[in-house]
Amino acid sequence: MSVVPTQVVTASPAVPPRALSPRWIRRTAAKQPLGVVAVGYLLVLAVLGLFASSAAPYDPARQDLAAALQGPSSGHWLGTDALGRDILSRLIYGITPSLANAFIALVVFVGIGVPLGIAAGYRGGLFDGVLGRIIELIQSLPPIILVLVVVTVFPANATAAMITLGVLGCVGLIRVVRGATFIVREELYVTAARVSGVTPGRIMSSHVLRRVLGPILVQASVFAGIALAFQAALAFLGILSSGGRPTWGGMTGEAAQVISSSSWQLIPPGMAVLVTVLAFGLLGDAIRDLSSGEDEPAPSSRVKRARTPGEATAMPSERAVPSGAGPFDPELLAVDRLTVVAGEGTEVPLVSDVSFAVAPGETVALVGESGCGKSLTALALLGMLPGGVRTNAGRIMFNGEDLTAGGEPAYRAVRGSGIAYVAQDALGSLDPTHTVGSQLQEVIGRHEQLSRAGKRARAAELLAQVKLQDPDRVLASYPHEISGGMAQRVNIAMALAGRPQLLVADEPTTALDVTVQAEILQLLREIKHATGMSILIITHDWGVVADIADRGVVMYAGEVVEQAAVDRLFTEPRFPYTAALLASDASTAAEGARLPTLPGRVPAPGSWPNGCRFSGRCAFVKDVCVAGQIPLMPVEAQSLTRCIRVDELVLQGALPS
Repeated sequence: MSVVPTQVVTASPAVPPRALSPRWIRRTAAKQPLGVVAVGYLLVLAVLGLFASSAAPYDPARQDLAAALQGPSSGHWLGTDALGRDILSRLIYGITPSLANAFIALVVFVGIGVPLGIAAGYRGGLFDGVLGRIIELIQSLPPIILVLVVVTVFPANATAAMITLGVLGCVGLIRVVRGATFIVREELYVTAARVSGVTPGRIMSSHVLRRVLGPILVQASVFAGIALAFQAALAFLGILSSGGRPTWGGMTGEAAQVISSSSWQLIPPGMAVLVTVLAFGLLGDAIRDLSSGEDEPAPSSRVKRARTPGEATAMPSERAVPSGAGPFDPELLAVDRLTVVAGEGTEVPLVSDVSFAVAPGETVALVGESGCGKSLTALALLGMLPGGVRTNAGRIMFNGEDLTAGGEPAYRAVRGSGIAYVAQDALGSLDPTHTVGSQLQEVIGRHEQLSRAGKRARAAELLAQVKLQDPDRVLASYPHEISGGMAQRVNIAMALAGRPQLLVADEPTTALDVTVQAEILQLLREIKHATGMSILIITHDWGVVADIADRGVVMYAGEVVEQAAVDRLFTEPRFPYTAALLASDASTAAEGARLPTLPGRVPAPGSWPNGCRFSGRCAFVKDVCVAGQIPLMPVEAQSLTRCIRVDELVLQGALPS
């Protein structure tokens, strides 16, 4: 049995510090009047406890047997107890020991539950499994029995009892925080932080902790009330001692002994415990409602710079030839027969036999429909595959080092500084609880040893590099205060913070409008020429391929089906799937012409056909196409294809010659 009643609370961002304005406070008071009352009551209680010697009308130990067991009067507003002591004075003096005992339990509850819950949810694996078994064992034991055992070993020791209560209660918090962390660790901004080289400890203590702060505060407020009631119950039973100081539980126990003579003495301390526990509960409800995220500000609109006609996209023949055109240097990145599978025992291949390379200064585009394995391939390059998915064959060579053989340490060494990553969801890749400046400086600090002023200067330099106006304002802004295009520029700046050699951009323009898409592509081109950085861009947009790429790699159903220079890919495709995609793309079609459609859909992993995986949708399929596995074969002009009938189809005119 858990000491803490688990509440279902979604992980929501804490209110940014800038939001704590008078206007926000007034709006919060209007929405949560009971929460405001609860906070006010607890604040008054804390002040009375701190200044009890001034606030109390009498010395709490002063006895007047002649005035024993009196009810409320002008001399004693809440009456007197069996020894004639003033009940109001004893209640005020009892605030500090009563709340202090509850605070001890709360510190233990949060101090153990939060770190273990975040670590279990973020890391998972063996640690999570072992911790889960320990929690189940603790929850199978009655808490009151264990507390009584501790009190027997440490007679009347309130501190020992409260520490025990905190340890027993934290198992419920661990489960709540673990569940919230499981959700948060899949957020894009956590992935972006990992790819940028931020350490797991920093991610957990900053990004994850802020995101799950709402559930933590709710559970902490509820547990504070439980701890107060629990220690009052133990003091009522005479199990705990306060060293001669009055406590609310002790006063209740004393009143119970004379209840046959007078019942009034039981009401003031009992009501004090009841109202305070209720205040903690109302505070938890208010925090839960405020952390639900219902009133998060909408992204600010921004005026976007217009581009001149014809600047948005260009066909390969119209693109400027990059400096150093011609044969590229030896590969920076070489992917050799990469295979990614899911599941244990019965493995389902998700990506198979994928091979391609990226040379220094080259831009390579991975192209294909959704479900072809493009993004999964990109995540494999970074060692960021989701849970239950792993690489089980092939090699990923970066600067001559086999990352697959080196495992997580090898990937961690190149993330951010060797290989950087830009995701499709620009705003989702930024932590909503941190300013742009704090996130950017965090990544800079991971890769360079700079002073605080130096990191800020470097952050402003990066924002200027990605053509953001007014860097100081952007650095001080939260993600919801900037537009999608600005957010994507910030993500690119974060990717550049480690001065990477290769930038992996996964659909970086899909979520943006057309004008901003063109600006981002132009920015990537300029950064590439200025830094010599290579780019691997994941896209399904042939306009993007034509605009920025030097070479195209077409994927279908988890494998590469064609590779070629972009000019040749557009003019002489050597795989029917590539030709069908190009024919159905509006940017390559004649004006007014009806676009042909590609029937069917990409087969799901586990249901790939034998031989050519495109055979179910290909208009030129024959028995030889499904007779067996087809390798990636070289054709003229350094092109590669998996079409076994390519020469025949070119002669027939089915593929352009």
